[in-house]
Amino acid sequence: MTERMNVLFLMTDQHRTDTLPCYGNTVIHTPNLDRIAQSGTCFERFFTPTAICTPARASLFTGLHPYRHGLFVNPERSGGAQVEIPEDLTVLSNPLQDAGYRVGHAGKWHIGRDRGPEFYGMDGVHLPGALNPFDHPTYQQWLADNDFPPFSASDAIFGVAENGSGRGHLLAGRLNQPEEATMERFITSQALDLLRQYAERGRTDGSPFWLTSSWFGPHLPYLIPSKYFDMYDPALVELPASMAETFDGKPPIQRRYSEYWSTDAFDADQWRKLIAVYWGYVTMIDNCIGILLDELETLGIEDSTAVIFTADHGEFTGAHRLNDKGPAMYEDIYRIPGLIHVPGKPAQRRREFASLVDLAPTILDLAGVEPVEAHDGRSLVPILSGDDVPDWRQQLVAEFHGHHFPHSQRMLREDRYKLVYNPESTNELYDLEIDPHELHNVFTAPSYRSVRQDMELRLYRELVQRDDPASAWMTYMTYVGEDRAPDVDGVADQVTPKS
Repeated sequence: MTERMNVLFLMTDQHRTDTLPCYGNTVIHTPNLDRIAQSGTCFERFFTPTAICTPARASLFTGLHPYRHGLFVNPERSGGAQVEIPEDLTVLSNPLQDAGYRVGHAGKWHIGRDRGPEFYGMDGVHLPGALNPFDHPTYQQWLADNDFPPFSASDAIFGVAENGSGRGHLLAGRLNQPEEATMERFITSQALDLLRQYAERGRTDGSPFWLTSSWFGPHLPYLIPSKYFDMYDPALVELPASMAETFDGKPPIQRRYSEYWSTDAFDADQWRKLIAVYWGYVTMIDNCIGILLDELETLGIEDSTAVIFTADHGEFTGAHRLNDKGPAMYEDIYRIPGLIHVPGKPAQRRREFASLVDLAPTILDLAGVEPVEAHDGRSLVPILSGDDVPDWRQQLVAEFHGHHFPHSQRMLREDRYKLVYNPESTNELYDLEIDPHELHNVFTAPSYRSVRQDMELRLYRELVQRDDPASAWMTYMTYVGEDRAPDVDGVADQVTPKS
């Protein structure tokens, strides 16, 4: 347990790891995220428990896997599923408030449909929904108060509807506003106001704070000012190697999802431009992050404030001939940035498997608050301290319950291999050492039989431990050896099979 520390939590939406220099990008400029990476811990294997906004954010807020907190999909496409966190669950703001913390939120919420940060006793305005709410009255009033021009965009880039009806999804466009008038700057200004309030209160009564600033970008559509729309030369963009995807031996839903997003409607040069615009969006948000990091220094609280940066999930941007996120458990959308700076802790790179579900116990640990027994994650503080943690997990399990398409999946990710279990479709196994771009599904390859069976058994055991009913499918549809659960009430064990 550590001393009570302020926590500034920075979050983006749909953010690829390969957009950051600390993860290998040699073109893009993100000097402020670089500051966090170079002074703190850069997790090389940080993952989301599910690559969909609402359930991922709910896992962060509850410290629970999606199946345990019950929010499976975004509320806009719930299809009758649960849309709010059950009231009997402990959320992160509860123990922090009980310990005297000021808790606030600026920006994207999307943890449920109607209940915003105020429902959980947090300071901040509820900006609902999945995308930048340009019509929100608070943003409109802010534009008017600052004599900023209203939202408008041009040079829109659309996909092509598969059914031949014409225009498909909006992917990008040129925002006809100065940078200072963008939704990203509006969110930053809200976070800045709360940061200053909390610093002042801390000086008078000693109360610490947990403050989240959560931007809607770089989620598509990429609507950004010309400065960023044209910032990066498309010729410098290296297209993802997985654009060579054929979908052979893959679940058919992936091909259909590619058609849904009209990914093949763009040629290589058009994809380079789209990716270059995406990079510009990342740099624009990095500038917002710099404003908040600089303010920590201005307020004199940088030595008492931990800074955490991550995202809810990644983005395809053409990888595997896909776009957005969805029913394909590739690294592009499940591996996410994980950067944590804690004053006094060493600068380092770590390869332990970590996840969004670890952040709730980590924040409580940084706050000197007793852990919540029900949490599925573990505090990362020992790792942040540079310690060797021999009993740390050697694998991660993730889940998916549908988006646009109803489709259930489970994933087991270990050091070399990844198993993706698709109950009603083709299962997948990838050897990430020889196939890092996950182009070749070797699930049925005889030479991988022992690997597949071992991973099926380990995934099955994990799902049984979580009371995840997907384990019932595995009992009869995959190899689980003698580890299978008994039939209901043990009745089947009393019946003699036909000879």
